[in-house]
Amino acid sequence: MIGARRRSVGPALVLLVLAALFAALGVWQLYRLGGKLRLIAETDAAVHAAPIDPAVLPKGDLALFAYRRLAMTGHFQPQGTTLVTGTSGIGTGYWELVPLAGDDGMTVMINRGFLPEGSHGDTARAKVPTGTVRIEGLLRPTEPRGTWLRANHPERDRWYSRDVAAIAARRGVRVDPRLFIDAWTETPAPGGDAPVPGLTVIAFPNNHLGYALTWFAMCAMAIAGTVVYMRRR
Repeated sequence: MIGARRRSVGPALVLLVLAALFAALGVWQLYRLGGKLRLIAETDAAVHAAPIDPAVLPKGDLALFAYRRLAMTGHFQPQGTTLVTGTSGIGTGYWELVPLAGDDGMTVMINRGFLPEGSHGDTARAKVPTGTVRIEGLLRPTEPRGTWLRANHPERDRWYSRDVAAIAARRGVRVDPRLFIDAWTETPAPGGDAPVPGLTVIAFPNNHLGYALTWFAMCAMAIAGTVVYMRRR
Protein backbone atom coordinates (compact mmCIF):
# COMPACT_ATOMS: atom_id res chain seq x y z
CA MET A 1 0.00 0.00 0.00
CA ILE A 2 2.80 2.42 0.90
CA GLY A 3 4.65 1.58 -2.31
CA ALA A 4 1.49 2.12 -4.32
CA ARG A 5 0.95 5.46 -2.60
CA ARG A 6 4.51 6.54 -3.37
CA ARG A 7 4.08 5.57 -6.99
CA SER A 8 0.79 7.44 -7.19
CA VAL A 9 2.43 10.63 -5.89
CA GLY A 10 5.22 10.42 -8.46
CA PRO A 11 3.39 12.16 -11.34
CA ALA A 12 2.35 14.97 -8.99
CA LEU A 13 5.96 15.49 -7.96
CA VAL A 14 7.00 15.61 -11.60
CA LEU A 15 4.35 18.25 -12.29
CA LEU A 16 5.51 20.32 -9.31
CA VAL A 17 9.12 20.16 -10.49
CA LEU A 18 7.99 21.28 -13.94
CA ALA A 19 5.96 24.10 -12.38
CA ALA A 20 9.03 25.30 -10.48
CA LEU A 21 11.12 25.10 -13.66
CA PHE A 22 8.55 27.04 -15.69
CA ALA A 23 8.31 29.69 -12.96
CA ALA A 24 12.10 30.07 -12.90
CA LEU A 25 12.17 30.47 -16.69
CA GLY A 26 9.45 33.11 -16.46
CA VAL A 27 11.40 35.07 -13.86
CA TRP A 28 14.54 34.76 -16.02
CA GLN A 29 12.67 36.24 -18.98
CA LEU A 30 11.50 39.15 -16.80
CA TYR A 31 15.12 39.73 -15.82
CA ARG A 32 16.11 39.76 -19.49
CA LEU A 33 13.21 42.13 -20.21
CA GLY A 34 14.61 44.60 -17.70
CA GLY A 35 18.03 44.40 -19.32
CA LYS A 36 16.59 44.87 -22.81
CA LEU A 37 14.57 47.91 -21.73
CA ARG A 38 17.69 49.45 -20.21
CA LEU A 39 19.62 48.78 -23.44
CA ILE A 40 16.90 50.42 -25.53
CA ALA A 41 16.78 53.46 -23.23
CA GLU A 42 20.57 53.83 -23.18
CA THR A 43 20.80 53.51 -26.96
CA ASP A 44 18.06 56.08 -27.49
CA ALA A 45 19.88 58.49 -25.18
CA ALA A 46 23.18 57.90 -27.01
CA VAL A 47 21.64 58.49 -30.43
CA HIS A 48 20.04 61.77 -29.38
CA ALA A 49 22.90 63.12 -27.27
CA ALA A 50 25.09 65.98 -28.43
CA PRO A 51 27.88 64.65 -30.69
CA ILE A 52 31.39 64.25 -29.33
CA ASP A 53 34.76 64.04 -31.08
CA PRO A 54 36.18 60.50 -31.41
CA ALA A 55 39.44 61.79 -29.93
CA VAL A 56 37.84 61.98 -26.47
CA LEU A 57 36.84 58.30 -26.45
CA PRO A 58 38.61 56.16 -23.84
CA LYS A 59 41.13 53.49 -24.72
CA GLY A 60 40.04 49.87 -24.82
CA ASP A 61 36.70 48.29 -25.64
CA LEU A 62 34.08 50.67 -27.02
CA ALA A 63 31.08 48.35 -26.75
CA LEU A 64 29.50 50.63 -24.15
CA PHE A 65 29.72 53.53 -26.62
CA ALA A 66 27.88 51.79 -29.47
CA TYR A 67 25.53 54.19 -31.29
CA ARG A 68 27.06 57.23 -29.54
CA ARG A 69 26.81 60.29 -31.73
CA LEU A 70 30.18 61.42 -33.03
CA ALA A 71 31.31 64.35 -35.15
CA MET A 72 34.69 65.05 -36.73
CA THR A 73 36.22 67.28 -39.38
CA GLY A 74 39.05 66.32 -41.68
CA HIS A 75 40.04 65.00 -45.09
CA PHE A 76 39.14 61.69 -46.68
CA GLN A 77 41.90 59.31 -47.76
CA PRO A 78 40.49 58.00 -51.06
CA GLN A 79 43.15 55.30 -51.39
CA GLY A 80 41.49 53.51 -48.49
CA THR A 81 38.06 53.34 -50.14
CA THR A 82 36.49 49.89 -49.77
CA LEU A 83 33.11 48.49 -50.75
CA VAL A 84 31.52 46.03 -48.32
CA THR A 85 28.71 43.82 -49.59
CA GLY A 86 25.53 44.28 -47.60
CA THR A 87 21.83 44.96 -47.51
CA SER A 88 19.91 48.00 -46.36
CA GLY A 89 16.42 49.39 -46.30
CA ILE A 90 16.82 50.35 -49.96
CA GLY A 91 18.04 46.99 -51.24
CA THR A 92 21.25 45.05 -51.80
CA GLY A 93 24.53 46.67 -52.67
CA TYR A 94 27.59 47.97 -50.85
CA TRP A 95 28.60 50.07 -47.89
CA GLU A 96 31.30 52.55 -48.89
CA LEU A 97 34.04 52.81 -46.25
CA VAL A 98 36.65 55.57 -46.47
CA PRO A 99 39.24 56.65 -43.86
CA LEU A 100 38.90 60.21 -42.60
CA ALA A 101 42.04 61.89 -41.27
CA GLY A 102 40.71 64.21 -38.59
CA ASP A 103 42.02 67.68 -37.90
CA ASP A 104 42.78 66.45 -34.36
CA GLY A 105 45.23 63.86 -35.70
CA MET A 106 42.94 60.83 -35.30
CA THR A 107 42.01 58.79 -38.38
CA VAL A 108 38.69 56.94 -38.33
CA MET A 109 36.99 54.72 -40.89
CA ILE A 110 33.77 56.28 -42.15
CA ASN A 111 30.84 54.37 -43.55
CA ARG A 112 29.73 57.09 -45.96
CA GLY A 113 26.56 55.24 -46.86
CA PHE A 114 25.05 52.74 -49.25
CA LEU A 115 25.71 52.25 -52.96
CA PRO A 116 23.50 50.19 -55.29
CA GLU A 117 24.42 46.78 -56.59
CA GLY A 118 26.77 47.02 -59.58
CA SER A 119 28.91 49.80 -58.08
CA HIS A 120 32.67 49.53 -58.47
CA GLY A 121 35.45 50.42 -56.08
CA ASP A 122 37.51 52.40 -58.59
CA THR A 123 34.53 54.54 -59.54
CA ALA A 124 33.62 55.14 -55.91
CA ARG A 125 37.23 56.01 -55.07
CA ALA A 126 37.39 58.61 -57.82
CA LYS A 127 34.28 60.35 -56.48
CA VAL A 128 35.43 60.69 -52.86
CA PRO A 129 35.56 64.41 -51.91
CA THR A 130 39.08 65.80 -51.58
CA GLY A 131 38.36 68.93 -49.56
CA THR A 132 37.59 69.43 -45.89
CA VAL A 133 34.46 67.61 -44.75
CA ARG A 134 32.52 67.34 -41.53
CA ILE A 135 31.01 63.98 -40.67
CA GLU A 136 28.35 63.40 -38.07
CA GLY A 137 27.13 59.90 -37.34
CA LEU A 138 27.01 56.97 -34.96
CA LEU A 139 29.84 54.97 -33.43
CA ARG A 140 29.80 51.34 -34.48
CA PRO A 141 32.21 48.68 -33.17
CA THR A 142 34.28 46.92 -35.81
CA GLU A 143 32.85 43.72 -37.31
CA PRO A 144 35.76 41.26 -37.44
CA ARG A 145 36.12 38.28 -39.80
CA GLY A 146 32.79 38.44 -41.61
CA THR A 147 29.20 37.43 -41.06
CA TRP A 148 28.00 34.09 -39.74
CA LEU A 149 27.10 33.16 -43.32
CA ARG A 150 30.10 34.50 -45.24
CA ALA A 151 33.67 35.13 -44.22
CA ASN A 152 35.71 38.06 -45.49
CA HIS A 153 38.39 37.30 -48.09
CA PRO A 154 40.96 40.12 -47.85
CA GLU A 155 43.27 38.44 -50.36
CA ARG A 156 40.51 38.72 -52.98
CA ASP A 157 39.27 42.08 -51.70
CA ARG A 158 35.85 40.66 -50.92
CA TRP A 159 34.21 42.00 -47.80
CA TYR A 160 30.98 41.00 -46.10
CA SER A 161 31.47 42.80 -42.79
CA ARG A 162 33.08 46.08 -41.80
CA ASP A 163 36.27 44.63 -40.34
CA VAL A 164 38.18 47.86 -39.83
CA ALA A 165 41.58 46.37 -38.96
CA ALA A 166 41.58 43.94 -41.90
CA ILE A 167 40.39 46.57 -44.37
CA ALA A 168 42.99 49.07 -43.18
CA ALA A 169 45.74 46.46 -43.48
CA ARG A 170 44.62 45.60 -47.00
CA ARG A 171 44.58 49.25 -48.03
CA GLY A 172 47.78 50.21 -46.23
CA VAL A 173 46.19 52.93 -44.11
CA ARG A 174 46.33 53.57 -40.38
CA VAL A 175 43.04 54.00 -38.56
CA ASP A 176 41.62 53.33 -35.12
CA PRO A 177 40.80 49.61 -35.51
CA ARG A 178 38.08 49.57 -32.86
CA LEU A 179 35.35 51.46 -34.64
CA PHE A 180 33.84 53.03 -37.69
CA ILE A 181 31.31 55.84 -37.96
CA ASP A 182 27.97 55.32 -39.69
CA ALA A 183 27.57 58.70 -41.37
CA TRP A 184 24.27 60.50 -40.92
CA THR A 185 25.35 63.78 -42.49
CA GLU A 186 28.29 64.87 -44.60
CA THR A 187 29.09 68.56 -45.02
CA PRO A 188 29.40 69.86 -47.67
CA ALA A 189 26.74 67.56 -49.08
CA PRO A 190 28.07 65.25 -51.82
CA GLY A 191 26.61 64.90 -55.31
CA GLY A 192 23.48 63.04 -56.31
CA ASP A 193 25.17 59.69 -57.00
CA ALA A 194 27.02 59.65 -53.67
CA PRO A 195 26.39 56.91 -51.10
CA VAL A 196 23.09 57.21 -49.24
CA PRO A 197 23.82 57.94 -45.56
CA GLY A 198 21.65 57.60 -42.49
CA LEU A 199 20.56 53.99 -43.01
CA THR A 200 21.68 52.64 -39.65
CA VAL A 201 19.11 50.18 -38.34
CA ILE A 202 18.58 50.61 -34.60
CA ALA A 203 16.22 47.87 -33.52
CA PHE A 204 16.39 45.39 -30.67
CA PRO A 205 13.97 42.44 -30.71
CA ASN A 206 12.06 42.47 -27.44
CA ASN A 207 9.87 39.40 -27.01
CA HIS A 208 10.80 38.70 -23.40
CA LEU A 209 7.43 39.69 -21.90
CA GLY A 210 5.62 37.30 -24.22
CA TYR A 211 8.06 34.52 -23.36
CA ALA A 212 7.63 35.23 -19.64
CA LEU A 213 3.85 35.06 -19.86
CA THR A 214 4.12 31.78 -21.76
CA TRP A 215 6.33 30.23 -19.07
CA PHE A 216 4.04 31.47 -16.28
CA ALA A 217 1.01 30.06 -18.11
CA MET A 218 2.75 26.69 -18.36
CA CYS A 219 3.57 26.93 -14.65
CA ALA A 220 -0.10 27.54 -13.86
CA MET A 221 -1.10 24.59 -16.03
CA ALA A 222 1.37 22.32 -14.24
CA ILE A 223 0.04 23.41 -10.84
CA ALA A 224 -3.55 22.92 -11.99
CA GLY A 225 -2.62 19.49 -13.29
CA THR A 226 -1.11 18.63 -9.93
CA VAL A 227 -4.27 19.67 -8.08
CA VAL A 228 -6.52 17.70 -10.41
CA TYR A 229 -4.31 14.62 -10.19
CA MET A 230 -4.13 14.68 -6.38
CA ARG A 231 -7.90 15.00 -6.12
CA ARG A 232 -8.46 12.01 -8.39
CA ARG A 233 -5.77 9.62 -7.14
